[in-house]
This record gives sequence, C-alpha cells and structure tokens, in this order.
Amino acid sequence: MPRFDLTIAGELNLDLILYGLPEQLPVERELLADRLSVTLGSSSAIFAHNLAVLGSRVGFISRVGDDPLGQIALDRLAASGADISRTRKVSGPTTTGLTVILPHTNSRRILTYPGTMFEMCFEDLDIDYLCDAKHFHLSSFFLHRALRPRLAELFKKVKAAGLTTSLDTNDDPEDRWGSDLLDLLHYVDVFLPNAREAKRVSGVDDLKGAVARLADFTSLVVIKLGAEGAVARRGSEEFESPALTIGGDAVDPVGAGDSFDAGFMHQYVRGADISTCLAYGNLAGAFSTTRAGGTEAFRDRQYFERFFRRYWTHDAPELTSASTKANP
Repeated sequence: MPRFDLTIAGELNLDLILYGLPEQLPVERELLADRLSVTLGSSSAIFAHNLAVLGSRVGFISRVGDDPLGQIALDRLAASGADISRTRKVSGPTTTGLTVILPHTNSRRILTYPGTMFEMCFEDLDIDYLCDAKHFHLSSFFLHRALRPRLAELFKKVKAAGLTTSLDTNDDPEDRWGSDLLDLLHYVDVFLPNAREAKRVSGVDDLKGAVARLADFTSLVVIKLGAEGAVARRGSEEFESPALTIGGDAVDPVGAGDSFDAGFMHQYVRGADISTCLAYGNLAGAFSTTRAGGTEAFRDRQYFERFFRRYWTHDAPELTSASTKANP
C-alpha cells in the first residue's frame, strides 16, 4: 500500500486579494479597495490543500524562502492534513512568492512575484517520496523555470514506478506555450486545462478541435468551462457535466479551477467513472467560490460537511470518511 494517494511537486505562496477596486486603474492615484483577503495561494498548494480536506492522503514538495510569508503558507497547507515534511525552506536573497489578485465584475488582474517558485529544481525533489503514491500531479508548468528542463525526466520516473499522472498548466505569463509541453503530454494520463489554455496549448482556436488534438497526446483530456461546467474526452469517448447551481452569490472564482482538479482527482484515484469525477470536480469548484480565495471554504470543516452533504448524493459513505479525515 503506497503511503499517499497523490503526491505533488509545486509552487507555494499566499494570495493577497483586493476587492472593490475600480475597473480602470489610473496611474498616480490612490485607489481604495473595500475589502482585503489573505489566503493560501498557488495552484499546486490550493490543489493539495483541498484534496487533503476531501480525504485524500497527500504528499507535497515545494521550495519556499525562510521568511514570514513562507511560514504562513506552510502552516496553512499543513492544517489541511497534507504532508509537507519534504518541502525545503531556503535562506537567501530570493523570498517566497506572492500573488496579488484584483477581481472586477467580469474580469480580474493577477500580479505575481515568483520568488522561490522560479528556483525550485530537480535536486529539491525526493523522488522516492513522490513515487510512494498512486498518482503524481503537477500544476503551473510555466512557473517552474528551474525544474522545467527536467520535467519529462520526472514524469518518466514516476510513470516507471507505476503511478498515474496529471497536469494542469495554468497560464503562460510569456504567452508562448512551448513545444516541450506537448512532448510532456505523452507521459500525462489526465490533462486538466481550461478552455483558453486548451486552445493555446493545441494551437487550435475551436474548442472541439482543440480537445480532439490534445486527445492525440494524452489518455484523458478534461476541460474546465467555468459557469458551463466541464467536458472530457478519452479516445473517441466524450463526457460532459453541467456546472452546479448553488444558493447564494459566489464570492470570487479564485482557485475554483484548482478546486475542480482536487475534486476530480479525489474520485479518479478511487477508480470512479469519468462522469462521477466530473460531477465531483464541479461540486468542489462551486464550493470554492462561496468564500474568498481558493481554500477558505475548505478551511471551515462544518461548512464543508454541510455543503457536501446537501449537494453530493452519489456516495454518502465516502463523504463521511472524507469528512472524518479533514482537519478543521
């Protein structure tokens, strides 16, 4: 029996979210937000945190600075139950990264100081630790600048150890979408982009055509469509799942895609069918939007249990087990 259900190598930082700023941001003006939230950020850490709360056994490796932001991020992630024992805290001029998010009515601005995200390298990883699992996941392909040249080697090693794999690229800040990503997809079992990312990675402007092209590279393509739910393709099989309609207003979509990934993969590693994985991913993504940031909803154990008991009826026994393992 492997020690973990899933292991993750990824970035770790906090998100600073400023609400209520004007749509236009003129220079040389003092612009006032009406609300502030500081939450656990980064695609990898949000995924790991929420996956652990759902009840999966999670191992997480990262590199952070020896600074207060890094310690707060570590403490937040550890509170979920994820194992962070192999994460490296490194002293030096480069500090832990930080993302500032400015949500607007129909869009958002995302400003990131990468910090140690750019510096995590292959030598930071404990390969035996990562392979002591059923499944390996990587997020934020384009932020792993030091690790990126050896990502294919990493995926080959975990595949050789018998793990299945998944990847969520997130955005490319340089908007170049390099060819090495398509090469890596040959070692990826589940690819989890959103619609825009799928088009950019594939080089195809039509979503249906983009999915068809990506399906030539990887076993299962899962496309997140936000308010329209999600679709998937495995070979010639196609699946779709509508978004979950929930009561009350969403606070923000920060981390909703990463939360979808957590819900999907929580079911996937347990052998659930694709339709169930999609539905659970949509549930986790919707739940995430009900509180600020990508993890705040999952940090409230009682709220988590009430929500999932109300909206998930497929396998109540598993939910009971997951809730018991989740930390407050």
